[in-house]
Amino acid sequence: MSDQPQPQQPTEGSAPQPPPEGAPPEGGKKNRPKRTGWRRLIPTWRITLATCVTGLLLLGGLFFLGYSLVKIPPANALATKQSNVYLYADGSQLARDGEVNRENVPLSAISKDARNAVLAAEDREFYNQSAIDPKAMVRAAWKTATGEGKQSGSTITQQYVKNYYLAQEQTVTRKVKEFFISIKLDQEKSKDQILEGYLNTSFFGRNAYGMQAAAQAYYGIDAKDLDAAQGAYLASLLNAPSEYDVIANPQNRGAAEARWNYVLDGMVKKGWLAEPERAGLKFPVPREATLSTGMSGQRGYLVEAVKQYLTEREILTPEQLETGGYRITTTLQKPKQDAFVKAVDDQLMSELDKKDRKVDNYVRAGGASIDPKTGEVVAMYGGIDYVQQYTNGATRRDYQVGSTFKPFVFTSAVDHKASTQGGRTITPNTVYDGSSERPVEGWSGGSYAPENQDEVDYGDLSVREATDKSVNSVYAQMAVDVGPDKVVGTAESIGLPKDTPSLDAVPAVALGVATASPLDMAQAYTTLADHGRYGAYTLVKKITKEGAEEIPVPERKTSRVISREAADTTTSVLQSVVDNGSGVAAQAAGRPAAGKTGTAEQDKAAWFAGFTPELVTVVAVMGQNPETAAQEPLYGAMGLARVSGSGPPAEIWAQYTKAALKGVEVKEFDLQVQDGAEDWVYPSTPPSSGDPDPENSSDVAEPPSEEPDNGTGGTETPTGPSTGTTDGGGTADGGVTGGTADGGTTGETTGGGGTADGGVTGGETGTGGTTGETPSGGADGGGGTDAGTTTGTGGLPTTRRQ
Repeated sequence: MSDQPQPQQPTEGSAPQPPPEGAPPEGGKKNRPKRTGWRRLIPTWRITLATCVTGLLLLGGLFFLGYSLVKIPPANALATKQSNVYLYADGSQLARDGEVNRENVPLSAISKDARNAVLAAEDREFYNQSAIDPKAMVRAAWKTATGEGKQSGSTITQQYVKNYYLAQEQTVTRKVKEFFISIKLDQEKSKDQILEGYLNTSFFGRNAYGMQAAAQAYYGIDAKDLDAAQGAYLASLLNAPSEYDVIANPQNRGAAEARWNYVLDGMVKKGWLAEPERAGLKFPVPREATLSTGMSGQRGYLVEAVKQYLTEREILTPEQLETGGYRITTTLQKPKQDAFVKAVDDQLMSELDKKDRKVDNYVRAGGASIDPKTGEVVAMYGGIDYVQQYTNGATRRDYQVGSTFKPFVFTSAVDHKASTQGGRTITPNTVYDGSSERPVEGWSGGSYAPENQDEVDYGDLSVREATDKSVNSVYAQMAVDVGPDKVVGTAESIGLPKDTPSLDAVPAVALGVATASPLDMAQAYTTLADHGRYGAYTLVKKITKEGAEEIPVPERKTSRVISREAADTTTSVLQSVVDNGSGVAAQAAGRPAAGKTGTAEQDKAAWFAGFTPELVTVVAVMGQNPETAAQEPLYGAMGLARVSGSGPPAEIWAQYTKAALKGVEVKEFDLQVQDGAEDWVYPSTPPSSGDPDPENSSDVAEPPSEEPDNGTGGTETPTGPSTGTTDGGGTADGGVTGGTADGGTTGETTGGGGTADGGVTGGETGTGGTTGETPSGGADGGGGTDAGTTTGTGGLPTTRRQ
């Protein structure tokens, strides 16, 4: 039995006794003293540990959940929207289209100095750290919370994600997405790819998105040409694009320079810029801000023409162009483009008085110029301003081309070795009856007897003279002699589109009822200038996509479509138009030139199509009601009785051609004309003896035996029969001053009779001379289609001619 005292058992009804002091609690566990007072508010270490573990597990779970759920989305619409950049042939910028001024370029197309400047400004440890910088985020949050100013803790990766994939709103949801996408992106893309994306999507002010657009907006250069000073300024703009534009906000220059210095100092600190070079840098003041390149002035017309060219030739689709990102180098040459605009302004627009002359409000102009050796379109004129008159005058196909079509008829005649109804081979000297309203012979499609302009009867005259004067009756007959279907075929083969409106195989086609554009006509005349070889014009030299991928541009190929003799003989005839006929205003270019004037029905358009050995240019002046868009006659425009091809169109052509070819060696035409082109071909064999019968216009005298000199001072003209021709007097082209010719007299009084071009000074009878000085024909005898008036001095006009 133990000597230890036994615990006393409580008796029924007695109170329980507490355990002895120091004895363990019942069950073997020692009771802890309860915490009282403030100690109760402090969690125990066990609770703290459990809470931390639970929190870490929860954060890990949330991170895993977020990383799993948040996917890298497609780029937002703004980030992918780019402008297309259009360049002149020399690489200078012509225009940008699209609302967003952005041009994506590869990283290699941005100078290393500019890249390093951005890193120094935004994220100096970009290449050495992960996509997220927790310290920076905490620091930024602290400064924002303590009122030191809002500061971004984002890395370049995070900023790129915000720019490219997300919207710009400041929300918790966007920040969470940015966080997870940045981490994922850092795993999937290289640092160079991320930096390239960032530099192409960042906003620099002046509506410029991306470094390339910013380089152009602030310094007018490409991003690859930015130096350290310029790159540092553009990098500074990322912090406050509008505020740091020292041109728009000169009062903020101090802050902008401070930021600029911060960037440069960072470049030095990182070893990206040598200290001596840094010390020599001066603040690069940007150029004046310009209005949006937009589509104003000529830009809209040129861009429209280029787009039409690309889509019609299936080089790019409209959808591709709408997406943007293309850098399109055109064939347009800025000096020539500027010269074209100046010529139109000087010779046409400056002469308009829209306030006092209603008709001056109808005046429109269009033109195109092509290098015949290369087929490159070097200049175009679309209108006074694309934002005011959006219809492109260079490419519109709704105005009759008038007599500028007639050379195609003669070209077809020579190319097909065609003959007259009487069996005579058609050459420049083949004689036709130029009477107005003479019924066309040999046409089975019904009666057709076209009027000459002002209803002038010319009588017998050569094809060359008929071209000088644009005699409708001669060319309608010639079209039937050749075959209207062959004429149309020739016109199409040398460049007119097959779907040209009103290009129909009828005699009237010779008078220019077809409605081709100035660019179409320039294409066709280019084939003549290139001796009968056709090659489609080119308007684009090179295309790249986002500065890297090159889009193939079809190579221009040429082929012979008409004989050289046909093209060159036509050229020789058109030289006569400039030397002696309605195109004399083109002589102001100071070069050998060939060309043809033209007038649409009711004088709704006036044309001049001409070329030198180096340049083909077509100019049209058109009448259009600005309110109804209806075509309107141009009678009285510029204060002229008639706006003819020999007036403003030829004058514009001459000024432009002279300026465009300034400094270029003057060259003569190298022509190989058809056999027999210099021989006279008459309706019938001349009589063996005696004077020609004045009542039989088919009987004419022998042709001249030597080259005459324009018909002045009693000499013979180069293009007409000798003195003593049909119907009593004068010569067919130029005449003899004071000569006698079966009824002609000596004398110096103008009036009455004369010749078909110039007349005989003092002659008494003749077949359709002119003596007055009224436009396009005279009161006494008149002129002809596209022919003005003369005073009998060798066929040179004294007034504007068509």
